Amino acid sequence: MKNVPFLCLVLLLGACAVLKAPARPGDTVSDEQTRPLARPAALSAPTPPANARTQEQFDTTTAEQRAAAASAPAAATEQSLGETVVSLGDVARPGFWLETALVSAPAKGRVVYPATGESAQVDLIPIDGGSRLSLAAMRLIGAPLTDLPTVQVYRLP
Repeated sequence: MKNVPFLCLVLLLGACAVLKAPARPGDTVSDEQTRPLARPAALSAPTPPANARTQEQFDTTTAEQRAAAASAPAAATEQSLGETVVSLGDVARPGFWLETALVSAPAKGRVVYPATGESAQVDLIPIDGGSRLSLAAMRLIGAPLTDLPTVQVYRLP
């Protein structure tokens, strides 16, 4: 019970959105920036219901999606991006993803939690600082939701 206030704080912080500055006159935007990126079915999941309150209700991934995300690609085909400390990301955002400053453009990747040896394939999403990991990915790799675990990050070809 003593961890409940901390968990509430982590969930609230994870729900905060990153605000971007509005476009200014003269700014150019490419089609690539305005079109949503297609997500493979293995990494996407339906949005949680509005009345979701538990981990299971927020994690809408299926057993097949978790199995696909847990399958590790050949080590020779991936590039190590380093380690990062992650916090729990927006629990209302479904799927397997990592928002991180380790990438400058969206990419496919994999995270490994050394404490358990478990890994998850994720969408790598660039942000300005820090790293936030999806609920589904944190559960899959066995990382504690209320801690700030360190994970190894790899880019897939």
